[in-house]
Amino acid sequence: MSPSQPGTPANLEAAFGGESMANRKYLFFAEVAKQLGHAELARLFRDTANQETEHAFAHFRLLHPELVIDNPAALSASEKQAVLARCLDLAIEGETYEYTTMYPEFAAQARAERDETAAADFDGQIAESQEHAAIFRRAASNFGFLAPIEQHHAERYGVALEALEGKGKAGEAATPVAGKWICKVCSMIYDPAVGDPESGIAAGTPFEAIPDNWECPICGARKASFVPYREPELQAA
Repeated sequence: MSPSQPGTPANLEAAFGGESMANRKYLFFAEVAKQLGHAELARLFRDTANQETEHAFAHFRLLHPELVIDNPAALSASEKQAVLARCLDLAIEGETYEYTTMYPEFAAQARAERDETAAADFDGQIAESQEHAAIFRRAASNFGFLAPIEQHHAERYGVALEALEGKGKAGEAATPVAGKWICKVCSMIYDPAVGDPESGIAAGTPFEAIPDNWECPICGARKASFVPYREPELQAA
């Protein structure tokens, strides 16, 4: 693609982001409608979400024509590997940005806004400010949890890329990381050094001591959905 205007790539990025967000939002709405017993509306949301996916894919193809495959059978083994390596490079780039820049900055801003909101001293604003402060506390906490998740994703992609390059096979360490547990649903990593203070789990609390009714702060999965965390590892082929 050779856009005639310099703003076109940015517009395509924005359009891709908007359509992608619409897809996930409508799938969320479909789940709400399903829970409330409205199957027809749930189906409408799901159908529209699928259409938004196609729109997003169309934008992404223009952004990354190097990934558009018209005839897979015509590609050599090295060409196929190059395309897959490009996919992994983009994935690593995105996940690395999220855990090194995006979520740390979001967490810092949420903490700052929490402090500013909590400082409100007008009687009419107290209840609302307390509610906002609680939201900001949870947001800061969740952003903090999400950074290690994205780092885990980036590391998995890195191992997958090395495996693609023939350096070994992708796997996990045989020995779990001491004390850490990972959610099988969303990859949230419970670290006892951090705990989950917003859920009443103080720092220093081992996973085994968490009440059984505790839920993952990111996706709401039950404690039983967590397994010992093993780091991604490149293994001998």
